[in-house]
Amino acid sequence: MSDKLADWTKGVEAIVYQACGACGKAQYFHRSFCAACGAPEPAEKRAGGAGTVYATSLVCRAATPETRAHVPYNIVLVDTAEGFRMMAHGDNDLAIGDEVTARYQPFAGRLVPYFTKAK
Repeated sequence: MSDKLADWTKGVEAIVYQACGACGKAQYFHRSFCAACGAPEPAEKRAGGAGTVYATSLVCRAATPETRAHVPYNIVLVDTAEGFRMMAHGDNDLAIGDEVTARYQPFAGRLVPYFTKAK
């Protein structure tokens, strides 16, 4: 695999995904092969942060003491412009079909992708 690109899981304001050189499919969960066609070593790329809300779920009960200060918070599934779907945080008023843009903010001591309505 190519050199690893740092992303939000490493504290960098970026979303990294993989793109298959053989079939062109994008995947968010990193693997040593393409989940669509099996080709080895998909390339890592940075996403632009644009997408569309696929699903949304408002969390009204804290799962841990660290998340208590954030309740209520919204978890969204976003179909990105690059073609993969990811779970992230988002504004509480987001609805299915909303066009969104990623920014990054702290949540329970970690930097996380946070989606807001695109302007």
